[in-house]
Amino acid sequence: MRICAVELKSNEAIICILALEKGLFNVPDCRARKLTLTDIQGTKALHAFQSEFAKLLSDYQVDKVVIRERPTKGKFAGSSAGFKMEAAIQLIDGADAQVVTNTAIKESLKRTPLEVSTKDVGLKQFQEAAFTTGFAFLNAK
Repeated sequence: MRICAVELKSNEAIICILALEKGLFNVPDCRARKLTLTDIQGTKALHAFQSEFAKLLSDYQVDKVVIRERPTKGKFAGSSAGFKMEAAIQLIDGADAQVVTNTAIKESLKRTPLEVSTKDVGLKQFQEAAFTTGFAFLNAK
């Protein structure tokens, strides 16, 4: 199974593609590390973001999109741009998208701790939350 794990921050979708094949994890090279919504008020930019994300999913033959949940209120609440991007991703035709709770991620990591760093698998530090989300999701299966 190949997934695209996503962490939404401000107006950026930070991504990490992971594959689980025969019990082994693989982090293939990807042309994009994050996608940005340039204009959070305009529909053209939202359509462009959605099209770019759909093209990425198609090019890398992604089976499922896993989005890290953000709180809706409080100190760490997600931005309106983040929720727009989440909806745009979930509404991509043919995309199987799922939001994963922080509780589910913590429980999965408790059962199967992450033993590699993002640097070890060729990712940047800012992709750590997306990588952790994908790793936890694949281990929960």
